[in-house]
Amino acid sequence: MDIATRVHNHKWKIDPIVRSLIDTDFYKLLMCQSVFRNNRDTQVTFSLINRSKHIRLADLIDEGELREQLDHIRNLSLSRGESTWMRGNTFYGKRQMFRPDFMDWLEGVRLPAYHLEKRDGQYELTFEGSWPEVMLWEIPALSVLMELRGRAVLSKMRRFEIQVLYAQAMTKLWKKIERLRKVDGLRVADFGTRRRHSFLWQDWAVQAMIEGLGDKFVGTSNCLIAKRREVEAIGTNAHELPMIYSALAKSDADLQRAPYEVLADWQEEHDGNLRIILPDTYGTEGFLRNAPDWLAGWTGIRIDSGDPVGSAEMAIQWWKDRGEDPRDKLIIFSDGLDVDKMIELHHQFSDRTKVSFGWGTLLTNDFRGLVGEDALAPFSMVCKAVSAEGHPTVKLSDNPNKAMGPADQVERYKRVFEVGEQVAQAVIV
Repeated sequence: MDIATRVHNHKWKIDPIVRSLIDTDFYKLLMCQSVFRNNRDTQVTFSLINRSKHIRLADLIDEGELREQLDHIRNLSLSRGESTWMRGNTFYGKRQMFRPDFMDWLEGVRLPAYHLEKRDGQYELTFEGSWPEVMLWEIPALSVLMELRGRAVLSKMRRFEIQVLYAQAMTKLWKKIERLRKVDGLRVADFGTRRRHSFLWQDWAVQAMIEGLGDKFVGTSNCLIAKRREVEAIGTNAHELPMIYSALAKSDADLQRAPYEVLADWQEEHDGNLRIILPDTYGTEGFLRNAPDWLAGWTGIRIDSGDPVGSAEMAIQWWKDRGEDPRDKLIIFSDGLDVDKMIELHHQFSDRTKVSFGWGTLLTNDFRGLVGEDALAPFSMVCKAVSAEGHPTVKLSDNPNKAMGPADQVERYKRVFEVGEQVAQAVIV
């Protein structure tokens, strides 16, 4: 595939930014089924949040083109082949992962309306409606904004410049893969959908991983690419679930229980490698300290913020204290990873526990140093649930630079979850 030519002619109708409703992360579909089963009538609002304020998206991206891409997404529906793949494929060793009633609903769903306006050089993009419908906007919305920003930069380049750029980017990624190939026992998955450079580039990156890493590459979070390239779809659950369950809590006592109620609901539907704890929404230390004993029997933990070494040590000790053998458990690292950090963490923990990596933005969007003024460098943008039934959501994280929510509610959550001093760390992506 000649990516440079396709990019140069990106107005081709074969290259809409989002091609399918399953051009999304696998955990989004798993969570959507859980929400459909347990909270389908809950009204939520999602909003785009650009943490990198120096990237003035509204100055770079044409509003008409943005609306065209968003309107295209609203017209998407599952194809027959996509529905057959979801209904009949085996995921995590389980056939019929997706229930017939959920699939009947998903086959008929269309994404709800969006609200878009410009403010201070940024786009304010929000989505409101029932939770299982609105949540499906998160990944496509991020994909559109990230790729349109890239297209705005590339539109100023000539065809040969673009060809050289992609040749350099391919070489840069391949050198990373060659280093990882030498690591015995490595397990790495593509987690790069939400802040990718483009769909075409993510698809190329996955093919490069397949060829370059062999069985060290365990799959991709992107369902459409997993289907096309016949690799495993990877993913479990995300911060969205405890954030909304917590926003619906009626008292401090209910709030304290909410993150565990999420996982109790999850346990009713999933077993094995889908039982992965994401403990950092309101601080890993407090989560583990107050966690019910049954959670220690789960398969593993995903570490997505803060100091990965400290969090891994905390998880290993937590398992030991509850009579579990850490060597039987799985730690998935997924925060701002690149090759050096993955190799370091693998060497530090692979003889004490099972280790895997969700390689995200610096797999699918590492154009750093390849364009003047780093105009294609990745930046930090999220699309998060900001309210549920009119109540604001809060995320604390293990890194205060990733915290979100009204200041008074952030302080309340810190009190309820007994969050002490936190060390601020730069948000890489």
